Amino acid sequence: MDILEILGKINKVLWGPPSLILLFGTGLFLTIVLKGLQFRRLIYAFKIGFGKEDSKDAAAEGDVSHFKALMTALAATIGNGNIAGVATALTLGGPGSIFWMWVVGLLGMATKYAEALLAVKFRVKNEKGEYSSGPMYYIERGLGRRFKGLAIAFALFGAFAALGIGNSVQSNTIADITKNSFGIENWVTGLILVILVSVIIFGGIQRISTVASFFVPIMAFLYMGGAILILILNYDKIFPAFELIFYYAFHPVAAAGGFLGIAVSEAVRNGVSRGIFSNEAGLGTAALIAGNARADHPVKQALVAMTGTFIVTIVVCTMTGLTLIITGFWDPSGGLISGVAHNASLEGGALTSAAFASVLGAAGEYIVSLSVIFFGFSTIVGWYVYGEKCFEYLAGSKGIAGYRLVYILACGIGTIANLVTVWAFADMANALMMIPNLIAILLLWKVIKAETKDYFHHFYEHTKSAGPPSKPIH
Repeated sequence: MDILEILGKINKVLWGPPSLILLFGTGLFLTIVLKGLQFRRLIYAFKIGFGKEDSKDAAAEGDVSHFKALMTALAATIGNGNIAGVATALTLGGPGSIFWMWVVGLLGMATKYAEALLAVKFRVKNEKGEYSSGPMYYIERGLGRRFKGLAIAFALFGAFAALGIGNSVQSNTIADITKNSFGIENWVTGLILVILVSVIIFGGIQRISTVASFFVPIMAFLYMGGAILILILNYDKIFPAFELIFYYAFHPVAAAGGFLGIAVSEAVRNGVSRGIFSNEAGLGTAALIAGNARADHPVKQALVAMTGTFIVTIVVCTMTGLTLIITGFWDPSGGLISGVAHNASLEGGALTSAAFASVLGAAGEYIVSLSVIFFGFSTIVGWYVYGEKCFEYLAGSKGIAGYRLVYILACGIGTIANLVTVWAFADMANALMMIPNLIAILLLWKVIKAETKDYFHHFYEHTKSAGPPSKPIH
């Protein structure tokens, strides 16, 4: 048995029903405990992150604004999972998988809120005077030193996962798409990426957050603009597409011809698993950047962080899903429901690209290609922050320069390597990050509830009338 088979068996266990139930259950539990806060306070959360509320925290402690912290998190989160992952969910789980992706996304907003709240509450200052945060800090400081083993486990797997799923896998995808679409050799792409990534990450969190604040809106405009144009040109198919989503969330897709059909269980499983991969709620990654935000109360950045899950899942993934459904490219049989024939051998990102091209021609294909490049590059930069925070917890600030060099090297190698094994290892590392993080969140739920009550019953009312009071976060 080779290493790939071993990792495959491990991942089957780690990402099996127990883990998915733990993720789903944590989101549901927090939604109940917080009385549906992600629904009641969503508009207010957007005001903090994107409006004048952000400027009110300018004098608060922290390294970057709420907006820049959110953009850095989105840079790492909005990635090729929103293009290829949604396509895979649809082909394996049918249109109903989008419904279950929404469910896990809406519940995941509560989980993301909890992660960011704990990140700000238990953050620490490092030797450079910058804030460090993440599950390893709220595990150790919130639960006590007897749980330090869990904290070390999270940090260890987070540092490794950053090298794989957040870095070399992304550079490999970028290299492939640039060669197929633009004829640029992989080693040339690798050299360019190494130079750009080096310039950005050696500039620290300030430069990374600034670059993310520039790239994320461009990514959104480019990809979402193309998807919206397709929906406008096919406006008469939008409501039928939603009907398919809701109907097949609870009914199997019937078999026809050589097509074996899709069970409801597959819609649930693929919707939940791909939804988690797309928004990262529960993995603890949001907590690694949330602590850098300038916030005079932990709840403020927690609210902002949960909007990221809404943007990724409810907006970006939905647009991809609708595009695939109305063009008929979700259907493995080549048009079982839509009647649109296509190459049934296409999958993942290639399927999304073909769907765009079917309406927009060559321009649609280039939109997806450029989006993959932008998404992949921003993910490399954003995940570096995650990897650095984890490595810093394990080895201290003095070892960060070495980690940066390893990260840059992994980026270059990724463009020319076969990364099937790296993908498998990254999946394992993500699951092993998730488990200690969710354990900590569930054990610290009273802290989450108390901080939320403190903000909305005392702090929030005071700030509306008299401006922010002097209140320590820690």
